[in-house]
Amino acid sequence: MKKPVRRRPSFKPDHIEVFHPTEETTLLPFLLQILAPKSRTEVKSVLSHDQVKVNGTTTSQFNQPLQAGDEVLINFTRPFASLHSRMVRLIYEDPDIVVIEKQSGLLTVPAGNNREKTAQKIVDDYVYASDGHSHAYVCHRLDQYTSGIIIFAKNSQVQQLFRDSWTTYVVERRYLAVCEGVPEVRKGEVKSYLAENSAMKVYSTQDPEKGKLSITRYEVLRDNGKYSQIDIQLLTGRKNQIRVHMSDLGCPIAGDRKYGAQTNPGGRLMLHNYALQFIHPITRENLRFELPVPKIFNL
Repeated sequence: MKKPVRRRPSFKPDHIEVFHPTEETTLLPFLLQILAPKSRTEVKSVLSHDQVKVNGTTTSQFNQPLQAGDEVLINFTRPFASLHSRMVRLIYEDPDIVVIEKQSGLLTVPAGNNREKTAQKIVDDYVYASDGHSHAYVCHRLDQYTSGIIIFAKNSQVQQLFRDSWTTYVVERRYLAVCEGVPEVRKGEVKSYLAENSAMKVYSTQDPEKGKLSITRYEVLRDNGKYSQIDIQLLTGRKNQIRVHMSDLGCPIAGDRKYGAQTNPGGRLMLHNYALQFIHPITRENLRFELPVPKIFNL
């Protein structure tokens, strides 16, 4: 017997209208004015059911300040799609891309037979709910237990642009790590060729025939003798690159037993992608996003 195919429900197009206040006001009085003769109760219902966006952000705050020229969108069909997840936070969105913050512990994409929820599935559900046809296409990955910034494309063409010319579009990728011990040289560069063995463990080699060139810049920001807080800049983006290179320095990332760590003070891999700067492949806008460092990373 064939397994039934699960299909997403048919999607009714949204009826969305755009309004612009001409003077300084607050949201509820403005809605009462533009939606007249609807009653105050009906207008409050539209607001409370996430059917209003101000300057691109869904809001239910009745006293939200408005300035002349602000953009107010009202969805008369359904609530605007929202990304509700404790593991994913929406940072930025436009017609072509979505930028999120991923928490430690969440896979970026499915791995092997693992069917647990992934960042891609969460973002895919969100973008599909927005218009009924878009999907999330991963442009790069973070390890499951690394937190930080990930870019998703809303179509395969934008995804391919990123993948074909990643080093052209991506200007800067910075991470913060808490490592065991203190590097002998506090500021420098690690350069090696990274390869992967049959046990799926990445390792460094100086043989260019065996691996891919990988370059990591680092600087120790502070230390307490036992641990060091290190700022890291990726010049290449290989699998497990930072984890391997910190281990090569004799200072594995805390919580990273795979690459030699002996301790786990934060209950997680202490690696966080806090900054990402790139050129938008469609608009050519220079975009930079920076996240706060998790409190458990403070020495």
